[in-house]
Amino acid sequence: MAAQPSIEVQFFRTLNRVIEPMVRAGLGSPRIVPSGFIVLETRGRKTGRLRRTPLAATRIAQHVFVATFRGDRSQWIQNLAAQPRTRFWLGGKPRDAKAFLIHQDRRFRIPKSLPVAVQVVARLMAALTKAGWAFAILSPQVGKARHGKARAGR
Repeated sequence: MAAQPSIEVQFFRTLNRVIEPMVRAGLGSPRIVPSGFIVLETRGRKTGRLRRTPLAATRIAQHVFVATFRGDRSQWIQNLAAQPRTRFWLGGKPRDAKAFLIHQDRRFRIPKSLPVAVQVVARLMAALTKAGWAFAILSPQVGKARHGKARAGR
């Protein structure tokens, strides 16, 4: 018999089912103000199935920062660690990205290709990983394959 998901997992699953369609449609996206919500799409590292997770996000230039106080317990962090090519919805539109993770169990090197403002914020966030936080920087990828497969018919 399979183990029941924890109350924490059940809570987030229920919340995500309600919030995800609205955020994917563009409601609450960071536009005029730099913070809001996105829907992050990851591929399950065990199942291979697509997973969509609404997350609070902050935009800096064309990059998006997302965070979790749950650290490595967050499935989306584990999925991005296994497959950093991802997609997210911002303003009702899907955008391909590559994720750079900042979390406790991983040494983070800031890519020189990131804008200086993004590098500064990444350094500040790295200090919070000692408290268990985890972060992802979603860097735009124009015309790249998503999740290791070509984007056919999109």
